Amino acid sequence: MTFDAEVDATGLLCPLPVLKARKRLLALQSGQVLRVRADDPAAVIDMPHFCAEQGHKLVASHEETGANGIVQIYLIAKG
Repeated sequence: MTFDAEVDATGLLCPLPVLKARKRLLALQSGQVLRVRADDPAAVIDMPHFCAEQGHKLVASHEETGANGIVQIYLIAKG
C-alpha cells in the first residue's frame, strides 16, 4: 500500500511512538496515510487504541524483520 508520510519511531519507548504519529498526522489531510515504524512492544496495544480514540483508521499492521530485530509497521489513515 502507498503512504503519504512516514515516521520512524524505532528505538523509542511508550508514549513516544504514538506522540510522533500524532504530531505527523496533524500535518496531513483527511484520508492521507501515515506509515509508522516502531519496535516498542507496547505499540501493539497503543497504536490501535490511539487510532480508535482519535478517529483515525488503522488500515494495516504487520511485522518486518530488520537488521536490528523485528519492526512493527502501521498504516494509519487520518480521520
